[in-house]
Amino acid sequence: MTFTDVVTLGETMGLMRAETPGPLAQVPSLSLGMGGSESNVAIALRRLGTSVTWVGRVGDDSLGELVLRELAAEGIMVDPLRDGAAPTGLMIKERRTMDQIKVWYYRAGSAGSRLSRDDIPAERIANAKLLHITGITPALSPSAAEAVQYALDVAREAGVMVSFDLNYRAALWSAEEAGGVFRSFIAQADVVFAGDDEAAIAVGPSEDSLELARRVSALGPGQAVIKRGAAGCAAVVDGVEYVQDAIRVNAIDTVGAGDAFVAGYISDLLAGASVQERLLTAVRTGAFACLVPGDWEGMPRRHELALLDATEPVAR
Repeated sequence: MTFTDVVTLGETMGLMRAETPGPLAQVPSLSLGMGGSESNVAIALRRLGTSVTWVGRVGDDSLGELVLRELAAEGIMVDPLRDGAAPTGLMIKERRTMDQIKVWYYRAGSAGSRLSRDDIPAERIANAKLLHITGITPALSPSAAEAVQYALDVAREAGVMVSFDLNYRAALWSAEEAGGVFRSFIAQADVVFAGDDEAAIAVGPSEDSLELARRVSALGPGQAVIKRGAAGCAAVVDGVEYVQDAIRVNAIDTVGAGDAFVAGYISDLLAGASVQERLLTAVRTGAFACLVPGDWEGMPRRHELALLDATEPVAR
């Protein structure tokens, strides 16, 4: 069995995207691709040079084939879990204005929601350096929630680091339902990522991002990172507070930027970089994800990170 630095698990779906702004009913065509938070992180990690395994179910259909093909093409280790009894989920991105995107999900009863404890590769997790999970997967179904907890148990037993991105999805469950699960997973994680609003679900509201990071850290994790989008990020790591400004770019599509941020931080963490270096790589990677349409297509290679500092528009 081949082992990788990171193992992650979750649902990856087919993605149809409107290329022009306007109501979806009037859009003449849609492009076809795939996307999912955990696979977005996996792709970004691999492009940054970190080896990674993605675990998830897809349908025995053309969308499932698309997902597996794209992940393999990106160098992601995948153990294909094809579900002949359920379809691959689908999401559709509507660009209602040039600056606002609405995502519609068609995932009820999907193959991804049928992830179970038996699908979890315990040996891969036990031999990894880090397990990455999100708050999306446990919201999909009771069996998916059990699978995530089992993966956590395996990681903790083996002494494998755990990172947890809250990634709240209101379409899947209420804030009240999510809050208790989030607090449980935060207490079992070493590194926690959350937006301001997501952190508030778990630890109560605050207008101070560092205060939110302190509250998250108080639940157990040594590293609590609050993602603030265009405002950068705030973090508490081993009791020390950090603030990092964002990298200014002309954003085209911000979907996937949070996943890119997470990957940038994790990749540098595993490489032994300082906290300041991790946060800078995180905001750089997040900025790159905003530069092209799509959830993962803009994820940078490590040698490209310095391009945001370039003063000349043409490299020869």
